[in-house]
Amino acid sequence: MSETESHLLLPLDSSWLALERPENPMTITVMLRVEGLTEDRFREFLQIYWLAWERFRYMPVRRAPGWWWETDPVFSINHHLEVVPGHFDETALQAWVSARLNQPLPDYRPRWKFWLVPGAEGGAALLLRIHHCYADGLSLMGVFEQLCPPSPRQPPALYGAAETGDLARWKRAAGAWLNELVTAEEQDRAGAGNIPGNGATASRNAIEQGAWNSVKLVNELSQFMVEPEDTPSSLKRALLGRRQCRWSPPVELARLQRIAAVTGVKINDVLLSCVAAAVRNQLQAGSPESDAASIDEAVLHAAVPIDIRSRLPEEIKPGVGTLGNYFGTVFVPLPVDGESALERLFRIKHETRRLKKSWQPGISWGLTSAASMIPESWRQPLADLFYRKASAVVSNVRGTRETRYLAGCRITGQMFWVPQAGDIGLGVSVVSYAGQVQFGIVADEAVMSLPDRFLADCLQELDAFPH
Repeated sequence: MSETESHLLLPLDSSWLALERPENPMTITVMLRVEGLTEDRFREFLQIYWLAWERFRYMPVRRAPGWWWETDPVFSINHHLEVVPGHFDETALQAWVSARLNQPLPDYRPRWKFWLVPGAEGGAALLLRIHHCYADGLSLMGVFEQLCPPSPRQPPALYGAAETGDLARWKRAAGAWLNELVTAEEQDRAGAGNIPGNGATASRNAIEQGAWNSVKLVNELSQFMVEPEDTPSSLKRALLGRRQCRWSPPVELARLQRIAAVTGVKINDVLLSCVAAAVRNQLQAGSPESDAASIDEAVLHAAVPIDIRSRLPEEIKPGVGTLGNYFGTVFVPLPVDGESALERLFRIKHETRRLKKSWQPGISWGLTSAASMIPESWRQPLADLFYRKASAVVSNVRGTRETRYLAGCRITGQMFWVPQAGDIGLGVSVVSYAGQVQFGIVADEAVMSLPDRFLADCLQELDAFPH
């Protein structure tokens, strides 16, 4: 490949560059705990397997008419791997990871970097920070699933991908999504047959269905636009750009499964309900405006990423291990005024079912994609349209059920932290792996000074559910 070769970023990838703010970088952070991982083993792993994805050799560069992937002419793995000496107990490791979250990635190199901490208590810690323009959380999990087999003696069987920069493919995806929303081809095909007059009837039904879908699209778009902004609270203060992150002890996945089975909800509903309870406690303890009356009247939402890969037509659906961003966002009302754990849980269940059946994920996907294609003066209003409607980002990523191995070393734990766009200063992540679930939190110091307390409240809520 020529050093001067470049590819245009797809709109939803470049949108995370367009919406970035200095106090809120659009960077995903992943931490793996890997028993016995050494620098030599990991360096070889990166060279052979990680760099098989061509995108990781590219850096995003701004030039007309947009953002382009361009090869780094002086690429070296030494720029993207740092080995950290010394012993780190859990408290020291949390402080060290928080410091990395506040350390910007250079924009003159590919925007990702690994840190290896061999002396971390409980096994080596491997930290990755990568800009959102490279991939979303599900894409990254797909990469690690391909590169981390279920046996220490089994090498990755299939891995890597060339960078194509297929903008036409994205346009087809966007067009297919809109077509799915506003047309009735399936109904037309289902109604067509050999009965005389059936074709005319099917065509009339298709026209009526298409008109109905068009009205529904306008209605859902209008509802999305007029969704009330979150009320002022301690979570909506001006950001300082200094973040702290924490992670919880692991919780058995079977415990969450029992709660979901007894109450007739999904595991994701249980997790969101735990977040709602912790937010309620945060508001009550946060500031003078957080009295009981204001809690009862508070409007707060969580921005929840929703994968849209399965909804795309087969011919444009991204393959396993493909990098990029393919998700929409729903804004789930958090029932912070709920008086009991079960009330909050069932209200969450109702809202998540309603939103997942709506077209909000597709609408938000399209609007976010437009961020990189509109004049810069319009981007802030677009960001405000989204991010003033939420006080937190909550992301749930399901890892593998079985234990995996990286470079022949056992992965004992996985954690990640989501970026928060706009003026959102709180991110909550939940990851499951090998039968265990962990909560992670990243918070700007302006909105939360005690993230450990927030995590404790999330776990305490689990005790309030029947199981």
